Order: sequence, then structure tokens, then C-alpha cells
Amino acid sequence: MPDHKPSLLTLFLSVFKISAFTFGGGYVIVPLMRKRFAQQLHWVSDEEMLDMIAIAQSAPGPIAVNTSIILGYKVLGLKGALVAVLGTALPPLVVLTLISLVYEAFITNKIVATFMEAMRAGVAAVIADVVWTMASGIARKKQPTPIILMALAFIAVYFFKAPIILVLLVCGLVGLSDAWLRGQRKEATP
Repeated sequence: MPDHKPSLLTLFLSVFKISAFTFGGGYVIVPLMRKRFAQQLHWVSDEEMLDMIAIAQSAPGPIAVNTSIILGYKVLGLKGALVAVLGTALPPLVVLTLISLVYEAFITNKIVATFMEAMRAGVAAVIADVVWTMASGIARKKQPTPIILMALAFIAVYFFKAPIILVLLVCGLVGLSDAWLRGQRKEATP
């Protein structure tokens, strides 16, 4: 049961704030969304949030926007999805518009370059946290198929440079097959 009743204003302000103060790409926003919506507001469970992230990652488009759409729709329907997208997209739109006006001065500024270089370390740590959280969530379920798929997907992408879309499609098909087989076994068990 949610601690706070989901509202459009809380949704908008939450995703707006997260999006406004998140640097480093979509994967950086993931732990912040999880903390806000699963751990603070309790609008969704940790497991639901990770499922939303997995779905968002496999869909075309930015993961932050995709996750916001799914989350907004889950908690407040179509209006929630629209409000979440607006709250997520507005901060980078404003910032990029302002930066584009002074791009030449911005890109050649030594202070900005130093700041961006230092931020990369923080971004790497946040992404490592996301990977650890998602991988440990998969391992905690103690189901062999997802664990094997995770390991094989990593090997395929990292060592063999397999196309990510192909890896995601194969994982999805194997997951569907595994779910179908488990359903068949349940039906066959008296």
C-alpha cells in the first residue's frame, strides 16, 4: 500500500527534480527513480521498478523517458504517463536549449571540461550500482534461466560484440519459452 496517495503533482515534481539534477545519461536516473518511487513513496515495489526498467530498456527511446512513461501509467494511468514524460523531458530540454545558445563558449571552457571529466567517475559509480542492483535482484530469485541468460548476454556483448538488439530479442524469446514451459509443468502437475 502506498505511503502517499499517488498524485499528478507529486509525480510531476518528483520526475522533474530527478531529471533536473541527474547528469550522465539514463542509467543514472534509474537508482534515483527506484529510491523515490519504490523506497520513499512506496507507489511500486522494488521488483516492479526493476521490471519497469527492464521493459524501458528493451523499448526504443531513452530509458529515463521510457521508465517515466511506464511508471506514470502504472500509478495514474494515461494522465500519469503524460505528466511523467513532461516532467522528465522538460529539464534537459531547457538545459540543452540554453547550452546550444552558448555552445562554443561552453565546449571550450576549461572549468566546464574539468567538471565534466570529474563527473564521469560519479556516473560510472552510479551505473555500477544499477548493474549490481539488477544483477543481485536476478540472482536472489534463484531461478537458473535468468541467471544463465544474464551471464551469456554479458559474454555475448562484451567479448563477442554481439548486437544488443539481437541479445535482447534472444533473451526475450528464451524467457517466453521458459515461462511457457513452467506453465505447462504446472498444468501437468495434479
